[in-house]
Amino acid sequence: MSGLIGDLLSAASALNAHQAGVEIAGRNLANVNNPAYARQRVVLGDRVTVDGRLGPLGNGVEVLGVEQLRDRFLDAAVLGEVSQTALLTAQQSGLQRAESNLGEEVDRSGDSASIDSAGHSFHGISSALNDFFNAFDELAANPTDAGAKQVLLQKANILADKFNVTDQRLGALQADFTAQVASGARSVNLLLTQIADLNGNIAQFEIDKPGAALDLRDERQAKLEELAKFIDFKAPTIPGGNGQIQIVAKDTTGGDVLLVDKTTVRGGISFSGSTISGGAPATPLGLQGGALQGGLLARDGAVQQLRGDLKRTADQVAAAVNGAYSPAGGNFFQVPPASGLLAVDLALNLNTLKTSATADAGANDLALAIADIARKSFSTGSGDVIDGTIGGGFTKTVSAFGESLSSVNSKLGDQALIEQMTTKQRDAVSGVSLDEETTDLMKFQRAYQASSRVIRVLDEMLDTLVNTVR
Repeated sequence: MSGLIGDLLSAASALNAHQAGVEIAGRNLANVNNPAYARQRVVLGDRVTVDGRLGPLGNGVEVLGVEQLRDRFLDAAVLGEVSQTALLTAQQSGLQRAESNLGEEVDRSGDSASIDSAGHSFHGISSALNDFFNAFDELAANPTDAGAKQVLLQKANILADKFNVTDQRLGALQADFTAQVASGARSVNLLLTQIADLNGNIAQFEIDKPGAALDLRDERQAKLEELAKFIDFKAPTIPGGNGQIQIVAKDTTGGDVLLVDKTTVRGGISFSGSTISGGAPATPLGLQGGALQGGLLARDGAVQQLRGDLKRTADQVAAAVNGAYSPAGGNFFQVPPASGLLAVDLALNLNTLKTSATADAGANDLALAIADIARKSFSTGSGDVIDGTIGGGFTKTVSAFGESLSSVNSKLGDQALIEQMTTKQRDAVSGVSLDEETTDLMKFQRAYQASSRVIRVLDEMLDTLVNTVR
């Protein structure tokens, strides 16, 4: 009698175990499109073994727990790749905006001897340079033509506007980078607080049941991946910390800077100038990944270099033109300009513009000298601001910037593939497979049906034993 009752209890326990398996498989299927979810597995086992007439026997299958299928090394690898992708994406976005502000398309064919071959833009600086020096050529052909003088002054002001507007737009872009990094720093501090709070919640749930706070762990991993888009860091598990982690960044010397320790945020991060600091006391961070560092690299790297090169080109134009125009007794361009990179001298107008240093109204020596600047080769070794022709120098400026953007695009393409491969490796462990879960669902369903049939058979046996045997 006790044997039948024990078998009945074992079968009932099996029903509960297989029902739990169905529930977990169903939960996995429900989260198949949830990227933050790691698949779960019910752990079945036999807690107690007893001596029976057939030898040591189990007391029936039961649910020992539910485990989350995660590989912490793959999770850490994904965090690193997310940071690198975010770094390059931020750089790419910034440089593409700078490219549109520059408005130039340049043939990378080396130093050009003419402004005309410096670019193909009909509205950019290269076009304005070409028009400006061509206007001097036309004026040299007709020194007394008021219309040619008017066109020249117009082209000179257009050239100055092109330099100034482009520089202003690039400066505004740098200001946008600064605002984005500052906003990103605030987002990082919010995420650090949320992760610290999740640490506390996980520790509370896992005091007696290590690894039981599955949903909270999923939520924390999602927050970590969101944080990785801003900065790079490590997230080691604290031994004996009931599932809690630390957030550790690196300083400029490679030393550890603790940002989160269990439920405490250690000072968070701050941003000032070109420095991102973190921890308590605040320590400059040596970030190697994330959108914050990517924004700073774009702002202080290629964009700043582009602005510097534009200024050098404008300075060389002003110096060369003023040097050729100086025999007339004044300057053509303001030195230094009242604002921006280049400005036509305020005293210059249709009546004061001269084509010659002589009294001959039909002479064109000044106009010819300035027109010839387009073909002149400069040298920094001789005290000039640029090397080569103005057109060639501007070509190099835009080409160097284009190469920076091309390099970032290439690196980002490679990095996107690496992140995709790493994520697929992680998903092979943690991701939900429709085929696998459907198979598990059917397996637990059949097991449940089998356990139900065992209970029905045992019930019939008990009925026979109780009601038939006398």
